[in-house]
Amino acid sequence: MPIHKAMNFVRNLTLRQLQIFVVAARHLSYARAAEELHLTPPAVSMQLKQLEDNVGLPLFERMGRGVALTGAGELLVHHALRILGEIKDAEASLQSLAGGESGQISVGLVSTAKYFMPRLLAKFAQSHPGIEVQFTVGNREMLLQKLQDNAIDLAIMGRIPVEIDAHSEALACHPYVLIAPADHPLRDARRFSLHELRRETFLLREEGSGSRRVAEEMFKHHLFTPARAISMGSNETIKQAVMAGMGISLLSLHTLPLELKTGEVALLDVEGTPIERTWYVVHMNAKRLLPAGASFRNFLLETTALSLRQEFSRYLIDPAAGERCPLPQQAPMLQSAAPQQ
Repeated sequence: MPIHKAMNFVRNLTLRQLQIFVVAARHLSYARAAEELHLTPPAVSMQLKQLEDNVGLPLFERMGRGVALTGAGELLVHHALRILGEIKDAEASLQSLAGGESGQISVGLVSTAKYFMPRLLAKFAQSHPGIEVQFTVGNREMLLQKLQDNAIDLAIMGRIPVEIDAHSEALACHPYVLIAPADHPLRDARRFSLHELRRETFLLREEGSGSRRVAEEMFKHHLFTPARAISMGSNETIKQAVMAGMGISLLSLHTLPLELKTGEVALLDVEGTPIERTWYVVHMNAKRLLPAGASFRNFLLETTALSLRQEFSRYLIDPAAGERCPLPQQAPMLQSAAPQQ
């Protein structure tokens, strides 16, 4: 882009245009963006047309009844998220000057974490009424991108993200268990071999998911090949299929609070289960958590393990099995970016 056009872009660009652009890019619909922003579709279209004129390139292209991002739009959306993230951090820093706990933080969750995080949020809100926590639920790749774009402050996930320059801390043990229909003939059997299930249909999450990865590692460790495997796109679909008698599945224990409470599924006591993994809270190394973010991070480190243990250990044949993953003895308190007095 020529220098004079670049300077014109900077002079004419507005934060409102970027905000509208990011929302429209997320929905890929001017009408839905207008609804979220409490604007009319023509107002959204006009702002985006002005932004495209400033950029000098089309950002959206028509695709049937909807729109899709162009190459320029894909590039700009990441920069726009970073800019708006920095503005949000600046606002929170200025708010912290007034003292007290207030502000807003955004947290990304892998889908499995959405089953227990709302309860922790409710506890946090009781003791920190001035802090607003916003959640985004998505797959691992989406959360990694949002961390890099500064679109979220923290992420909760089940594997340390070595792909990015991030800081990860263990929150709690994360057991995976084998579940079956409530009337399964082996529901009361104790410590039997996985090979006893060789004729069963295994219901698995989609390729690339964390749950699928754990199941494949279990098969490899036991030199086991299921008679049949069916991929499904969500934990909810798998649970309904298990209850309907379609097969058995390896799922996170933390996705099963209602089904276990009502007895709609049975836990199978297979040798080598539960399979222990770990929950982590993650933020970018370059990210200085502001007081609100530091408070929420410290709250999670102090309460998540105990909360999950109290809720779920009763369902395990050996309750201590949910405490065998490596966790720090005491989590260090993170210093926030609050100004020194």
